[in-house]
Amino acid sequence: MMPMPSKEEVLEWISENPTLTSKRDIAKAFGIKGAARIDLKRLLKELEAEGHLQKRRKTYRDPESLPPVTVLQILPPDADGDLFARPLEWHGEGDEPKIHVIPRASDPALGAGDRILGRLTKLDEGEIAYEARLIRRIGTNPRRVLGLFRKTAEGGRILPIDKGDGKEWSVASDQSAGAKDGELVEAEQSGPKGRLGLPRARVVARIGDPTAPKAVSLIAIHQHGIPDTFPDEVVSESDQAKPAPLGTREDLRDMPFVTIDPADARDHDDACWAHADDDPKNAGGHVLWVAIADVAQYVTPDTALDREARKRGNSSYFPDRVVPMLPDRLSGDLCSLHEGVPRAVLALRIQIDAHGKKIGHRFTRAMIRSVASLNYGEVQQAQDGQPNARCAPLMEEIITPLYAAYAALSKAKAERQPLALDLPERKIELSDKGDVLSVNFRDRFDAHKLIEEFMVLANVCAAETLIAKKSPLLFRVHEEPSPEKLNALRDTAQAAGLTLAKGQVLQTRHLNQLLDAAAGTEQAELINLSTLRSMTQAYYAPQNFGHFGLALRAYAHFTSPIRRYADLIVHRALITAHGWGSDGLSPETVEKLENTAQHISDTERRSMLAERDTTDRYLAAYMSERIGNEFTGRVSGIARFGVFVKLDETGADGLIPMRELGREYFHFDAETNTLTGSDTGIVIGLGQRVTARLTEAAPVTGGIALELISLDGELVKRAGRGGGKGRGRGGPVRRKAAKAKHKAAKTKRKVTRRRK
Repeated sequence: MMPMPSKEEVLEWISENPTLTSKRDIAKAFGIKGAARIDLKRLLKELEAEGHLQKRRKTYRDPESLPPVTVLQILPPDADGDLFARPLEWHGEGDEPKIHVIPRASDPALGAGDRILGRLTKLDEGEIAYEARLIRRIGTNPRRVLGLFRKTAEGGRILPIDKGDGKEWSVASDQSAGAKDGELVEAEQSGPKGRLGLPRARVVARIGDPTAPKAVSLIAIHQHGIPDTFPDEVVSESDQAKPAPLGTREDLRDMPFVTIDPADARDHDDACWAHADDDPKNAGGHVLWVAIADVAQYVTPDTALDREARKRGNSSYFPDRVVPMLPDRLSGDLCSLHEGVPRAVLALRIQIDAHGKKIGHRFTRAMIRSVASLNYGEVQQAQDGQPNARCAPLMEEIITPLYAAYAALSKAKAERQPLALDLPERKIELSDKGDVLSVNFRDRFDAHKLIEEFMVLANVCAAETLIAKKSPLLFRVHEEPSPEKLNALRDTAQAAGLTLAKGQVLQTRHLNQLLDAAAGTEQAELINLSTLRSMTQAYYAPQNFGHFGLALRAYAHFTSPIRRYADLIVHRALITAHGWGSDGLSPETVEKLENTAQHISDTERRSMLAERDTTDRYLAAYMSERIGNEFTGRVSGIARFGVFVKLDETGADGLIPMRELGREYFHFDAETNTLTGSDTGIVIGLGQRVTARLTEAAPVTGGIALELISLDGELVKRAGRGGGKGRGRGGPVRRKAAKAKHKAAKTKRKVTRRRK
């Protein structure tokens, strides 16, 4: 038998063999047997009492150091592009050690949130404690939860704020990060999910008071992982930026460009001007100028600003704030085409004929000076014959020629027939404190459509130019609907007494014919919503697959580089293709185009979800004052657990839970997207008119619950919540005959598909 090891020898063994740290493993390593095990146990207890070891279940570990092999979570790259990680388990009293991840050329790409098994090398000097090498990637990101912290004797619990997530999480006392009762916190899963008891979590961030009105957007920002603070180096770079000189740029400062934006716009990245074409070969034609902020002048490849802009992907817009892609020094100042100051731009001169067809265009790197920063409302009012003091002097030279060019482009648009959905957009108006004052639908003027058409045409020109010059770029891609979604749209149209033809190559004009047929009818909103849902989601790609919704062969985003990284890529491509400078596409940027396309498509979806969640929460806060009131709306969705209704007044989406439909069993048919009552034969489908009572509105989650009163104008249960014998049987909306017809149609479709 070997002699009893010293404390130093035991500690060295545990450090070098982190996976063999049980008392049995240690005894085996030092040849300790029989009664000597008692002495080993006493030695380990002494080390534990002295703070050198910490016992966890049946193993011993050094609490102030990490084992050489451990699980790490990758952090976002720092300003230099270096990759760091944090240990998922740290028991030391001090801060978690800083771990620098050193990737090999053969390693797969690692992103923020990835979990890896890493081999650590301890560093003796400097602020970086360890270097890590990838052994293998493991698992997926630990689940994150955002919720209210409730203190308990054992530590605490987290009540999630996500709609549909009713499960609480348990937090140990040493995992709460000092959270106070009632605070909004972000936590992540700690340890494996158990089959029994609550899942365990550790608090990773304390957000604060969840009841403050302006916490609504903060919740969404935090919940969806949108970066809302800029690193010091990024701010420093933007602060050091100077206004671009004229240099070799084309001087367009004498041209009367104007910007036209929403009244509350915080940045202006596009300006325009139009005039009649004086070329005798283009009688009745127009020359349209579009100038876009030259963000590439200030955000150059592989700088801290560039890496942060790519990381964010786009700006995110909320009712009470904007999370910008670029710091304010750029987004609100140097890159914004403010009235009366010279600004660097990429400008585009477009010739169109009297029918709106483009007959030529050219790009130039230029300098402009906007003569006015206008908003949509005042421009439209001016065009309608009531110009204010700002617009009156601009009518003859600027506003009237802009509308003339738009009228010509409208002819070409009518011939091209892009998808013409008519879906009003909600606008939430807040007080200075963040309370909801009103919920209205945004005004939609010809002034909006004018700018949209100009920007679409400019984006087409950018794509065509870069294709002609064989330059890499990012296309905006929108593919046609899948056959399955088209079949669902046909079924919806047929139920509404309308037709979407089959057996032909689908074009947007076919969908427009359906939308036109529904226009002005009770089914108009249903058909518009169903058509929208049949569409695939647009995305970015270095390959050109066309844009189905706009009915265009090639399309690239060029007109909003302050708020979209994709547009900055296109700007750089144009700079390189025209030889305008060294701040164009770098070889590294070109190599990463595929990854960049995927990344910014993901950040765009992230922002859309965060913006939608924020709107839902504000709407729920607004509706919470009106519990018990009755509202009209339309069925906008069918699920196994209930019916979604879009309310007419606010556009809010509420849920009628299955229990509020009546006491009978409702059969859910995913193929026809309907619910059918087992006793009454009532069929509930998309687009039906509904009157419902508001029973719950939860601002924290954004959830709105309703109680069904009538369907298509007929009572389906007695008002109130008594639930007497008539509950669920009040009115025959579609009875047995409708049910039989429904089944027959379904059977016919199945037989037809089998034959095909």
